[in-house]
Order: sequence, then C-alpha cells, then structure tokens
Amino acid sequence: MLNFIIDQNKCDACGLCVADCPRNIIKLDTSLSKLPFVPEEKEELCFDCQHCMAICPREALSIGGHALEDCMPIPGHLPDTRGMETLIKGRRSVRQFAQEDLDQVTIEHLLEVASHAPTGVNVQQVHFHVIKARSSMDMFRRHCMEEIANVIQRGELPEKRSYFADFVRLWNEKGVDSLFRGAPHLVVTSSPAKLPTPETDGIIALATFELYAAASGVGTLWDGLALWAIRDIAPTLRQSLGIPDEHVIGYVMAFGKPAVKYQRTVQRDKAKIAYVDGAMISA
Repeated sequence: MLNFIIDQNKCDACGLCVADCPRNIIKLDTSLSKLPFVPEEKEELCFDCQHCMAICPREALSIGGHALEDCMPIPGHLPDTRGMETLIKGRRSVRQFAQEDLDQVTIEHLLEVASHAPTGVNVQQVHFHVIKARSSMDMFRRHCMEEIANVIQRGELPEKRSYFADFVRLWNEKGVDSLFRGAPHLVVTSSPAKLPTPETDGIIALATFELYAAASGVGTLWDGLALWAIRDIAPTLRQSLGIPDEHVIGYVMAFGKPAVKYQRTVQRDKAKIAYVDGAMISA
C-alpha cells in the first residue's frame, strides 16, 4: 500500500505535489474536491522520493506511512552561504587522530544523516560497514597487515601495488600504520552490483558523511590505500567487514576525533571550467 493520505481540511489543491512528482503519478481529482490522489494502477511506480510531502506548503500530505512530525522544517534552518563555503573549503583530510572512541550516539547520528545522500533511482541501498570501537579497529589493523603479508609471501602482490610491501615492513619493524593513520574508526560503503549506480552511490554517501562529520568536529580521511588493500590486494578482508560477495565497494573512510585543529582554509588552483555554448553544440 502506498498510503497516500491527504488532509482535506488543509489541502487547497494547489497542485505543487502533482507538478513535482518525478514519476508523474499524482493527479488532481476532477470531481468537486480537486484533491490530489494516486491511481491504484500507478502506485507501484512510486520510488519513495517523498517530493510530494516535502513540497506541500500546508502540511496536508503524507505518503508511505511517513509521519509529518518526523520531518524537519527547511525555511529558516539552512546554514548561511558563507558558513557553507567555509565548511567546504575548510575540510581537511585528517591523518592525526586522538586515540579515543567517539561516543556511539555521535557515530549513529553521522550515519543516519549520511543515509539521506542521493542514490540512483532513489534505491537507498547503500550499506555502511562500520568499525565503531577502537579495540576492534586495532584488531582489523593487525588483520589487514597479516593478510597483505600473506599475499606478498605467495608472490601475489600486484606490481602496481608493490609499495604495500614497505607498509608491511614499517608495521612489523616500527608499528607504523600507513594504511589507516591510527584512526579509531572505519566506514566502508557497499551496494548490490545489480543496482544502476552502486559504486557512485557509496561515494556520494561518504561525501555527505564527510561534510557532516566536519561540521560536527569529527575528522575524516578518504582512505584510498585501505580501499586498494580491501578491494584489490586481499579481498578476503571483505568478509571481516561483512561485505556481501554480490556488493560493489563504494569507498573507504577512516574517521575519529582529530588530534589537530586547522585554523583557516587553503587556496586551490583556479577551477578548470569549460563553458559550452550554442556554437560548440551546433559544430
């Protein structure tokens, strides 16, 4: 059941929900009421984007059993543009972490917010595989190095990843964690391979996670080295993280309380922009 419900005492038949429905399945009743509805034969086309509920100015519509009181109002609650610009330009890849656990409420809230990231066709099938305790992360750190060492011993380390042998040596000789930079937590995204955009969905989810983490004082690191270790060098590590065989990994992100505090944004090279005009299109 789609459970498309209209409060007749509030709805003024403005038609905003009809016009904004991506699947074009909401109609205005042609009877005297003029209220919006979804024909029964169209209900299965809904992919639960909830645009109709989000756009209604009179709080007159709910769908899919979602309660209006659980929605957050938008007008007057968005960050100002200067603050958002500072957040985007000021976020840093953190490589020095405090050796303490984040509290579980913080971790759960970061993940809940990240789960609102857009996905292809709104499938909402991104899985977050999370190491939420520093003690568990220390175990995974050791396990990761042991698995890579086994790959090296078997002579199976890909030539283009030969430098991972140095990471194992530094770990064994000096306890240097080149892969995770001593981070107390890790999150890996994955999605079923059969979906339209499984890898992209996972990356977008972590981009959302990163920005909200930065706003919350939590440090993050886009961990490409860990991604290559898990995905390409020692795929058995997937099992330790609970990643199903039929899933595609999005990306890997280390996170935790930063041991450093950055004081200002930095400067980048000028954006590489190519504007497309009509002459180029017609050429």
